[in-house]
Amino acid sequence: MDSSLPILSLAAGAVAATAAVAPKVKARIDLSRAKHRSLTGHSRMSRRVARLIPFYEFDIDDFFRSDGAPGEIATKRQDSFFALAALYRERFAKGREMTAEAAEHISDLQFTRAYRVPFQYSRLVRENLGVGAFVQSSSGVNVTDIDGNVFYDLTGSYGVNIFGNDFYKDCIETGEKRAHALGPVLGSYHPVVAENVRRLCEISGLDEVSFHMSGTEAVMQAVRLARYHTGRTHLVRFAGAYHGWWGDVQPGVGNPVSPHETYTLAEMSERTLHVLRTRRDIACVLVNPLQALHPNSNAPGDSSLVDSSRSAHFDRAAYSEWLKKLREVCDQRGIVLIFDEVFVGFRLAPGGAQEYFGVKADMVTYGKSLAGGLPIGVVCGRKELMRRFRDERPADICFARGTFNSHPYVMTAMDEFLSRLASPNFRSVYNGLDDIWNGRARELNEMLGAADLPVRVDNLSSIWTVGYTTPSRYNWMLQYYLRAEGIALSWVGTGRLIFSLNYNDADFAEVAKRFVSAAAKMKQDGWWWPAPGLTNKAIRRQILKEMLASKFGR
Repeated sequence: MDSSLPILSLAAGAVAATAAVAPKVKARIDLSRAKHRSLTGHSRMSRRVARLIPFYEFDIDDFFRSDGAPGEIATKRQDSFFALAALYRERFAKGREMTAEAAEHISDLQFTRAYRVPFQYSRLVRENLGVGAFVQSSSGVNVTDIDGNVFYDLTGSYGVNIFGNDFYKDCIETGEKRAHALGPVLGSYHPVVAENVRRLCEISGLDEVSFHMSGTEAVMQAVRLARYHTGRTHLVRFAGAYHGWWGDVQPGVGNPVSPHETYTLAEMSERTLHVLRTRRDIACVLVNPLQALHPNSNAPGDSSLVDSSRSAHFDRAAYSEWLKKLREVCDQRGIVLIFDEVFVGFRLAPGGAQEYFGVKADMVTYGKSLAGGLPIGVVCGRKELMRRFRDERPADICFARGTFNSHPYVMTAMDEFLSRLASPNFRSVYNGLDDIWNGRARELNEMLGAADLPVRVDNLSSIWTVGYTTPSRYNWMLQYYLRAEGIALSWVGTGRLIFSLNYNDADFAEVAKRFVSAAAKMKQDGWWWPAPGLTNKAIRRQILKEMLASKFGR
């Protein structure tokens, strides 16, 4: 009888331990199930995989037949490649020379030059189709490079250029005159700050404002305040979403240190909602509404365009419903809902994504366009979330300062921007905006289809991405044909086309004509040769074989 007591005690202890551990195990399983199944949703795994990928590159023979193309197709591609290279050397001579010299001392140029196309092709492209990084003027929807070439501007200045470059020139010029009397006096506020704050509170529907020098800084402060006021540690971001280059919001490739207080979950997922309902450590949820165009995918760039699997599709109703569910869960659980509108703010509607999708956030970050073309970051939030100190604990503060926050020249340019935005005549630019840009995307797709070209576009209003309908390893070549046709793209190539809202029908018709012409020339030059039986899966398998051969010397 006595000998059984230790056994019973051990059994009772085991049961108690299991009961204590089981909820934690279940919570961990729920968290894992809420992650997107791709590498985008698994930041640690993506970093490990990235470290395993070996460098290799194609020599001049394999470069033109990496998809198994026969000799005559490879020759056609090679001839067209070097013909295009000759055109670039002649047309962009000064810009290429200046860019090559500057790249010796500008690390950002070194990065963007190396990552315009998949790395296997990068060196030969860089040497022969190098792109100039310098432009000298802008007017209307055009920019002019230092060789005098005029382009239709689809770079969007990384999202800053919503209303056209001339609009921002006016904001900056007029703002500079208004700030001149005070000059760069920092610490004190220019009187215009009060009006900017009033308008930002009105636009956001929130109570208070803080100024910063970039969108990244604004996001950092919003998250810090959410943690401070909730007493919780973790932020939730969604797979593929970009919120600046701060470590906590960039947990995967690109950040040498893994953050430990960030959950990357699948967007538009009931499992994610379950995690939000059940965990007690979540301070805030970050939403970048740009992801509505491609949920759970990274920002599309041609450096990762290894096949034709890139896709995008915007469903306004579905994304609005998702945001409403997020809002409901965050209300139930006391989680701070943050809209990161640094990119889309004021592009979709005068009141930003909150107005466009019909959902209110607890905090909103703005940037890019807001300061009339000058550097800016802004946090708008509910009063109780914006407070940086506690009356009852005076040493317990939430610190955030910056030398150039509220710079007089930035503030006056911002006032020029907000004054124009408040004008009823100016706001007419938003009338029928979705119909206009959806119609233009449809028009271009019809033109591409009529010409039997394997290219299509998808859009979120005036933000577009290019997709490809035929499996190919050479889709990234389209960006070089587009530039030859006088269309300026950012370094991510066809992944992101950003139109300013001052494009009229005639401007767009010219861009569409040039776009189709570029794609037709590329097809004629053999880059979209229809390889028998080629699929996106087959391309990825071939790339894996190439990597293994490079890694193990076979």
